[in-house]
Amino acid sequence: MTTGWLDPTRRPSAGRVLAVVSVVPALVLAGWLLAGLPLLLLGWFRPLVAVPLGLAAVALLCRYGLRRLPETVEATAWQVTGVVAAALASGIFNGLLHGEQLIVRRDPATYAQYGVWLARHGSLPIPFQEQAFGGTDPALHFDSVGFYASGGAVVPQFMPGAPMLHAVGAWLGDVAGLLLVPPVLGAAAVLVLAGVVARLVGARWAPLAALAFAVCLPILYTSRTTFSEIPSLVLLFGGLALLYDAEARLRPGAVGAGHPPPMSSGSGVSGVSGVRAARAGAALAGLVFGLAVLVRIDGLRDVLPVLGYAGLLIALSRVGDRDGGRLGVPLLGGLAAGAGLGLAAAYLLSRPYLNYLSDSVVPLLAICGAVLVLTVAAAALAPRLAGPLRRVAGVPRLPEIAAGLVALVAVAFAARPWLETVVRRPVTQDDRVTAEFIKGVQRINRLPLDGTRLYYENSAHWAVWYVGLPVALLAVLAAALLVRGLVKGRAPGWLLPLAVIGWTTVTTLYRPGITPDHPWAARRLVPVVIPGLILLAAWGLRWARDRARRSGYGQGVRKGLVAAGAVLFLVPPVITSGGTAFSPVDRGELAAVENMCAALPPRASVLVVERVTAARFTQVVRGVCGLPAARLTIYHSDVPRASDVARLAARVRAAGRTPVLLAAESRQLSGYGTPVHIMNLRTRQDDRSLVDAPNGTWSLAADVWMTVPRANTDT
Repeated sequence: MTTGWLDPTRRPSAGRVLAVVSVVPALVLAGWLLAGLPLLLLGWFRPLVAVPLGLAAVALLCRYGLRRLPETVEATAWQVTGVVAAALASGIFNGLLHGEQLIVRRDPATYAQYGVWLARHGSLPIPFQEQAFGGTDPALHFDSVGFYASGGAVVPQFMPGAPMLHAVGAWLGDVAGLLLVPPVLGAAAVLVLAGVVARLVGARWAPLAALAFAVCLPILYTSRTTFSEIPSLVLLFGGLALLYDAEARLRPGAVGAGHPPPMSSGSGVSGVSGVRAARAGAALAGLVFGLAVLVRIDGLRDVLPVLGYAGLLIALSRVGDRDGGRLGVPLLGGLAAGAGLGLAAAYLLSRPYLNYLSDSVVPLLAICGAVLVLTVAAAALAPRLAGPLRRVAGVPRLPEIAAGLVALVAVAFAARPWLETVVRRPVTQDDRVTAEFIKGVQRINRLPLDGTRLYYENSAHWAVWYVGLPVALLAVLAAALLVRGLVKGRAPGWLLPLAVIGWTTVTTLYRPGITPDHPWAARRLVPVVIPGLILLAAWGLRWARDRARRSGYGQGVRKGLVAAGAVLFLVPPVITSGGTAFSPVDRGELAAVENMCAALPPRASVLVVERVTAARFTQVVRGVCGLPAARLTIYHSDVPRASDVARLAARVRAAGRTPVLLAAESRQLSGYGTPVHIMNLRTRQDDRSLVDAPNGTWSLAADVWMTVPRANTDT
């Protein structure tokens, strides 16, 4: 089919609608990031410039991503309605119960404050504003949790991709609007996953997969507050869908039910324009994959299989598969462009963050370099390697051996708690803080106190908590059968999805790299592991139905099998999610922060004189309240020297501004003036569970006291 997806002479089919709506979220995110990053680097990330350029970029990507789109999905109107209903329900439900993490305790508030700063200032880094404190002083510090001091300015932690998305909400509705962006992204993720399921498994399975995904607790968790995992998921699975569509442009007729025929030299190409559309689609897929690095530095690991797949396509073109070469080079080029933008942003905007993660990032970059070298070598030597590889492929029982290895890896992860106890001996100050945190959680969970425990040996069990044992078993079965089929040369459309899911799942479960309390640690499973398990399990359920048909069972039995499978898909994750799904956390933080900002004098220079308050509120005052803020050198008593406070208060007055002191308790300020209670927040926060799925919330209290020091103390 050579027309665009919107043929003016007829209504688009239901399958075409599903194919389009499931890739548009990835194209929108990619277009916005592509336009926004250069503006941010130039300091022009403001709505009057970013919105028209972003819309133009989105329109351009949609044109090339959707033009000449073949029938990659066969669907009914009811199936499309089911997918869209699941996405809308997800967005509405999570929007009603969204979090309000603005007080910087963990990553979501850092992302939120990052987004607030971008929305209001459009540039980085964040200036110290020393002049508001009378100049530099050895007791004056401008960094805080999630915000590094570097090169005479404050540099936010993390990659800029997600904050650039959150900033759109702030432009539309200030901080309250920013907090509603995650539910919208969560709904988009439901659409994207459903689209991949429709392409690779079949549209009839897409509504079930969409609903199972939407009710999974980690998806609810990361769709309610400002994390980076959901946009990363949209880009990664959107890239899979876009590449599938690009490959389908080179095949004759409708592709349909998720098992695309292998590409053969010269087949299925409807003229030069069809080849151009396929190449543009492959380049666009590579770009979308690569931009995942701009959202999360871990995206480098996630897209490594794409690099290898592009090399494979190029290698195939050198041994006679001309269609592979048509897509391999543009896929590689798009991937290099997207990942290159991400790495440039990391170096220019997030260098202190990279330094902090150097123990992980340096080996990852080395692995990326090694994969690149191997890919280039394999592509160059493809004609010489073809013969030996064919002989390897002819090894007896090789497909069964490959499938057995998949099962063996799954069994090893399941048995890991009985074979290994993962620990980390504290070396750095951050390690020691983490160890004390873990001991505190162990104390509350009534577990043996051992701050070196990381509980990573339970990572496969984490996944089972959230998706349920039936889905996990079906996913392992599907992975084993698909690997066997790929070794036999069947279902080539599954090669890249299976490589991305398998690689990221194994590396994530082996080393999650996160403090192990839940639901916090569950975020590591969101970009690939959970959607990948659900995708594979949907294929496994379809295989079971088809196997029943081939075994001679009647339609009633097959329908009962599917119905039972649907129940097993949905009931376990619903039960796990039920303990927290209807319990919003961090509610009231927005109002509390706004009241605090209103209580501060208009020309205040804020000095935070207590350790916890400094960690939580320095950037909040600077970003949300719009006032210069700094913390003082804190000593063992958790408060600074009185002489430092007096000297800096006097310097602020000399600069023509009002010194304001903030602390957590009134007694910490009573020596300087009359304390005023400007924040008295009592709300709920996330559970902290180490060995079980989370099933409730904890209380959270946040107090801020303020005083304007008396002039006679400024001596």
